[in-house]
Amino acid sequence: MPRHTAPANARKSAIRAAVEHGFAHQKTRFGLFIGTIGPARAEAKLTLADTACNFDRLIFHERRPTPA
Repeated sequence: MPRHTAPANARKSAIRAAVEHGFAHQKTRFGLFIGTIGPARAEAKLTLADTACNFDRLIFHERRPTPA
C-alpha cells in the first residue's frame, strides 16, 4: 500500500470497525437473521432489534455508578 493512502485507510477502517461491532452485537445477542419476505417486514424486524439494543444500552448505563 502506498504511504500516502495508509493513514486514510486506517481512519476509514477504525470507523468501519466501530459500526460493524454494533451489528455483530445485535446478531449474536438477539439472533438477528433477516429471513423475511418483503422489505417492510425486514425493516420492522431491524427496527425492533435496534429498539431492543437501545433499551439494553439504557439499562447498562442506568445501572452504572455515577462518577463522584
